[in-house]
Amino acid sequence: MHERGRIVAAALIFAAAASCVARAEDDGLPPATEETTGEVKPPMPDTDLFALISGKCSALKVAGRDFACSSVAYVHSVHGRVYFTVALDDPGDQNHIISFSGENGRRVTELFYQLPVDQMLLNSKNRPKVDGLPVPLVEPSAGSCTQLGNFAAGQVSSIACKASDKNGQTYELQFESDGSPITVRRVRPSAPTIRQRS
Repeated sequence: MHERGRIVAAALIFAAAASCVARAEDDGLPPATEETTGEVKPPMPDTDLFALISGKCSALKVAGRDFACSSVAYVHSVHGRVYFTVALDDPGDQNHIISFSGENGRRVTELFYQLPVDQMLLNSKNRPKVDGLPVPLVEPSAGSCTQLGNFAAGQVSSIACKASDKNGQTYELQFESDGSPITVRRVRPSAPTIRQRS
């Protein structure tokens, strides 16, 4: 991927991931939907680590549809929740992004990390927006992700995730790194300083 394309992908995935983290963890309560509350609250960022791995998806299935991808982001929140976030190569929807999310991940060995998945976060151009960013739908789910490699060593070779949501929809990711350096950023969470007018 060209450097400009990689930067654009990183910005898109980071913005989506920050929105996902804030939406799923807002107030520490189960996520409310706009249908039940009548409003969508602005997200409060709480991401403290972001890592972007470039490569390709040998398999990316979302509710029975096949997609491609060129990068996966690992996002860690200050509350300990983890997200493997993927921007889908979908010509009809530049906001088509999914996240496999869970807590209590564990490093089985130095180069093997496993995350139990309990939520899928689904974003698309049809989702409501807050401050110009689509707010993801949070679906309770069951599954797991495995990562081969280690961010500290700057090497992640592959990520594999599989999950099913409460409606029986399935999600699968098989991702292989292209060996490019991993972009790792530590983030200091802060409230947004720019607000859109209503």
